[in-house]
Amino acid sequence: MTTKVVDSKGRIALGSRFVGRTVIVDDSDPERIVITPAVVIPESEAWLYRDKKALNSVRQGLAEAQERRFAKDAPNLDADSTLIDELGD
Repeated sequence: MTTKVVDSKGRIALGSRFVGRTVIVDDSDPERIVITPAVVIPESEAWLYRDKKALNSVRQGLAEAQERRFAKDAPNLDADSTLIDELGD
C-alpha cells in the first residue's frame, strides 16, 4: 500500500508500471477509491468471448498454426467465389 497526494487538479500519479494501461476507477464509495487494471475489448469482438465454442475453435486453430499444421487441401477460391455470387447479399 502506498500513500499519494492528490494535486491541485485532482490527479494522482500511479507510477511507471501503469504507464499506458487502462484502469477502472471505482469511486462509488466516498470513503474509498478502488483502481483496477483492465483490458478493453471492442464491442464488435466481444461476441467471441461470450461464445465458448467459437473461442475454443479460434484457440485450436491458432495452436495448430503455431505448430505449422495446416489443411492439406488449399481452399478452392473459384468455387467459393461462385457460391458467394449465388448467395448474393
